[in-house]
Amino acid sequence: MAEINPWGVTDIKDYTRLFDDFGISKFTDMLNQIEKPHLYMRRGIIVGHRGYEDVLRAMIERSPFAVMSGFMPSGKIHLGGKMVMDEIIWHQRMGGDAFACIADMESHSVRGVSWRDCKDIGLNEYILSLVALGFDVEKGHIYFQSENKKLRDLAFELGTAVNFSEISAIYGFQGDVNIAHMISVLVQNADILQPQLHEYDGPKPAVIPVGVDQDPHIRLTRDIASRMRMFLVEKRFDKNQRPYISIRVKRTKPGAIEEIAKRIEKEFPSPKKYNMHLDVFTHAPVTESNIDAHMLGVEKIVRDVELEYGGYGFFLPAATYHRFVQGLTGGKMSSSVPESYIALTEPPEEAAEKVKRAKTGGRVTVEEQKNLGGTPEECTIYELLMAHLIEDDAQVKEIFEECKSGERLCKACKAQAAELMFSFLKRHQEERENAKEVLKKHELYKQWFR
Repeated sequence: MAEINPWGVTDIKDYTRLFDDFGISKFTDMLNQIEKPHLYMRRGIIVGHRGYEDVLRAMIERSPFAVMSGFMPSGKIHLGGKMVMDEIIWHQRMGGDAFACIADMESHSVRGVSWRDCKDIGLNEYILSLVALGFDVEKGHIYFQSENKKLRDLAFELGTAVNFSEISAIYGFQGDVNIAHMISVLVQNADILQPQLHEYDGPKPAVIPVGVDQDPHIRLTRDIASRMRMFLVEKRFDKNQRPYISIRVKRTKPGAIEEIAKRIEKEFPSPKKYNMHLDVFTHAPVTESNIDAHMLGVEKIVRDVELEYGGYGFFLPAATYHRFVQGLTGGKMSSSVPESYIALTEPPEEAAEKVKRAKTGGRVTVEEQKNLGGTPEECTIYELLMAHLIEDDAQVKEIFEECKSGERLCKACKAQAAELMFSFLKRHQEERENAKEVLKKHELYKQWFR
């Protein structure tokens, strides 16, 4: 299995190994519980998740949740970035409080991009496309890391819960890595947890849509979120294998434990209470059939008390992981190879020509294609149609089956994809102009156009 690294070259071919090697859960296991799932979910483009259960529960119950992801402004916005934007927008439309970050501190420290270029690329490439694709600026939050004091203050606090050796081990940092790069990691941890701050109505489930290469950020932030808690609610088993709920004291203030005990007694009549050892307060009786419901009730009590006593009460952030976008020339898409990607800001006619030159999953000759059929699962053209250009599932399925049978030839597929790409980019770029006017009129964002 290739090493997962946010800044390295990663080419994952066997996504099923993610579930065993990194503990990522299969997204298909919860697909049938989602109302009107996004096409990335329906078509297996989102392959896995961490902790999405809390977010799904919030969507079903119509209770608060958040969605957050970020974009490093170091080059053109292309279809890979569009995937993240689409997922943010879908979750926002499902009721999520949406956050979109322009990671200019990361870009400046890791890529050496000037602050001026970070602002220009962030606004004119990423933000305009995000709004053009449907992000609601009235309900959501768009920000640059360098302009967000709350974010930087939170990053400083999170730094008390992680050390140099741990960050070095997770990201493979060596002695020549600059300190600003390390600080940018903490800022990204703060990006992920910021939607749960008091200023945004307090702790709530939050999902971070990312590519699999960003999983180190997710794992570290989940660990830090846990360390910043005063109490940890856990499901445990006694010596007779009977379940019970444990509230482990991690850090506290005078009176907090007693307040939790009082509220649990009120919420759950006649509970049996006992101490396993000094740092654990437990509540029973529960059974396998009711423990999950009890856990939610206990967690709410604990979180409420923690907030009242000055804690953060963070939920562990969730994440969804989508497949890497295949480059048009085959292999991994690279920003250093313009022919391998389609930027949302490039002329539509040039993009259409790129599509016509793209690598396909077809055979060497037309005769072989008709006799043996194509391999759409390896075809960049089919991927464009499936992931970005066709909404109708039945049409996508038909294209797949016609290719496999040899009935459909590459020339027809390329012509269709080129036409659809031209139309999409033409329409998107018109929407970008509209987005610019929307942002210029908005009190929070018009400063960016001065």
